Amino acid sequence: MPIKKLDSIFKPKRIALIGVSNEPKSVGGITLKNLISGGYNGVVYPVNPKREAVFGIPCYPDIKSLPKTPDLAVIMTSAQFVPQIIDDCGEAGVHGVIIMSAGFKEAGPEGKILEDRVLQKVKSYPDMRVIGPNCLGILVPGLSMNVSFATTLPKKGHVAFISQSGALCTSVLDWAQEANLGFSYFVSIGNSMDVNFGDLIDYFGQDPNTKSIVLYVESLTHARAFMSAARGFARKKPIIVYKSGRFPESAKAAASHTGAMASEDEIYDAVFRRAGVARVYDIGNIFDFTDLIGRKRAPRG
Repeated sequence: MPIKKLDSIFKPKRIALIGVSNEPKSVGGITLKNLISGGYNGVVYPVNPKREAVFGIPCYPDIKSLPKTPDLAVIMTSAQFVPQIIDDCGEAGVHGVIIMSAGFKEAGPEGKILEDRVLQKVKSYPDMRVIGPNCLGILVPGLSMNVSFATTLPKKGHVAFISQSGALCTSVLDWAQEANLGFSYFVSIGNSMDVNFGDLIDYFGQDPNTKSIVLYVESLTHARAFMSAARGFARKKPIIVYKSGRFPESAKAAASHTGAMASEDEIYDAVFRRAGVARVYDIGNIFDFTDLIGRKRAPRG
């Protein structure tokens, strides 16, 4: 699918938060607060049929009741409701979706069946692209847009960070704030049911504000697309990757999070070399190298 369609996710003018609640510490409550207090310049529509308002903002019963079609819908309901919501979004003409909800393939066989069902529905709407499920969300500092339940919005920079681990995202954001490091985009892709590493590398590769990319990989499910995108981007800009699950114990941990068991480490090593990306073997070095390539003058070679 053309990566231009990702503009609905990363450059939305109207965002619907589906399943948002007025509980300040809930996923929906934090995400809504991040958007309305972080300086985002677009329109935010809270959607919840059980509430008239959330934090004093009028709430709509469903996506069809909104005054205008949102560019991006963020789903934070229970997993069982997601298939119907995808249909509602598709029929309403919503092109961008982020599914924060958990309970899909990372939860076991029943969750895998549910995720496959959601994916089939997504495919029936050719203009729809989806990030997630089971993800933290996205942050676009240049638009003061924090569509996530991470409380920190980093400053604007030139590094795009893409991670399959939401927990690592929060650690990197905390560190970036202390180190005064900025990002062009910050993306948690979770199970990457639809939008994958290759799509995002292609998209950020065409963004003039993105000078480098840092990846935290637990498993690659679209290896050919990843290699094609990475080889194109890495010719001009550096890509740094950390692959978790190098050892049996950590491989099991990665599988429990993303629902995909890591393959032999040697295969990943060969893929990264062929794609032209630089691999980091120590997780702590992700921070060091992010700082290094985030500077105005990164070293050559």
